[in-house]
Amino acid sequence: MESLKGKHILITGATGGIGSHTARLLSGSGAKLFLTGRNGVKLQQLASELGISEADSVTCDIAEPEQVALLKERFFAVHPTLDILVNAAGIGIIKTLETMTEAEFLKTLHYNLYGPFLLVKNFLPAMKEVKKGLIINIPGVLGKVPMAGAAAYSASKYGLVGMMQSIREEVKRTDIRITNIFMGGVDSAFWDNIDLRVQREKMIQVEEAARAIWFLCQQPASGVVSEMVLQPFNHQAI
Repeated sequence: MESLKGKHILITGATGGIGSHTARLLSGSGAKLFLTGRNGVKLQQLASELGISEADSVTCDIAEPEQVALLKERFFAVHPTLDILVNAAGIGIIKTLETMTEAEFLKTLHYNLYGPFLLVKNFLPAMKEVKKGLIINIPGVLGKVPMAGAAAYSASKYGLVGMMQSIREEVKRTDIRITNIFMGGVDSAFWDNIDLRVQREKMIQVEEAARAIWFLCQQPASGVVSEMVLQPFNHQAI
């Protein structure tokens, strides 16, 4: 496994459960982190906990072009390069087709597909300059196997997978690696406002989900983990 000490890593969605736990693991491994998320209060608390300077964190909505452009400017003002981009940002709206509004459908695509597009559009060129780097996205298992009530969410995550696979073809003559991690049933805030009866006590814990990302960040450049699937043993709806 490759050492993370001194690696320059950007984590989006750092204020979420998976993002914050990933930040703790990567920080403990000696990585040089830059954190961003939509919740400014939580972001400040996490940065303070990890001893990260004010210059290495900024509130950002990744679905807003101007904010992502500012994120890029702020990141490269303090980091000479980007070794790893961990995109843990996104939203979950699980509703049947009849109950979902057009606004909710578009909002899902905006955050889960358009946002990652803006990130790659802004940060991939720096990786291309040095012909190396790692991009990790979290499509979730619904980006591989859809379920009832997840038309918008699955559409956004299938789109994310297809987009990253296409981009992978664009950079295949470089050492830039792209990994999609398909997680299913993580006991996080994702489920707090979803009207679906599930056994959360049987889901993957956020610490375990973060450890999977931490593991992927340490894979040597000689090999590419193009995708990982991590699911709980059983968390059937009840």
